[in-house]
Amino acid sequence: MAVTVTEAVSSRRSVRSFLPDPVPLAMLEHVLEKAQRAPSGGNVQPWNARVITGDPLSRLVAAVAEVMPQGRAAHAPEYAVYPPELDGVYEARRFGVGEAMYDALGVTRDDKRGRLAQFFNNFRAFGAPVLMLVHTPRYMGPPQWSDIGMWLQTVMLLLREEGLDSCAQEAWAAYQQQVRACVSIPDDHIFFCGLAIGKRDPEAALNRFEVPRASLSEAVSFEGF
Repeated sequence: MAVTVTEAVSSRRSVRSFLPDPVPLAMLEHVLEKAQRAPSGGNVQPWNARVITGDPLSRLVAAVAEVMPQGRAAHAPEYAVYPPELDGVYEARRFGVGEAMYDALGVTRDDKRGRLAQFFNNFRAFGAPVLMLVHTPRYMGPPQWSDIGMWLQTVMLLLREEGLDSCAQEAWAAYQQQVRACVSIPDDHIFFCGLAIGKRDPEAALNRFEVPRASLSEAVSFEGF
């Protein structure tokens, strides 16, 4: 059944536990073809992506797993996922959703092993059968990165229309060297993020904890009405 835009927005969430069910190529092509209508300044359309499944995805997961024991020494992100100055309500929201996730799993603050295991699950794409790897020319600036965000949101909502789920994963940026070794991304492009795609596991606690949003009054003001 078709869903409304409102239903797609309200049912979309960052899914962190996927069923192994494969996603048909035709369905992905259908979604991504429609997503090409996403807005971009000057119609630049700065988004580029590689979509992998099966053996290519398994090779990437294995390549990252091989260097994980090195800890942060293996990290080589090409950009800062969060600004070092992040504070106040913005840092509180980031901290809050992480704690809510660990609470849903029953992982306490002092359970370092449990927290690390969940962190590693990022780099299994949370068990998703498909991973989309997004990149753009290095000379693109903040406006074009904003365009990529609008395209990604369009993709995620269209996936909901097809009964599919997703999780945008900037975490993959830490292992961009391994991504590049496994997937052909031009040297003059910066690797941005992954997008895990598949069907959510409806029983998984990771897919059922509440993710609060700021009230409209915190984010928006109106004048002249």
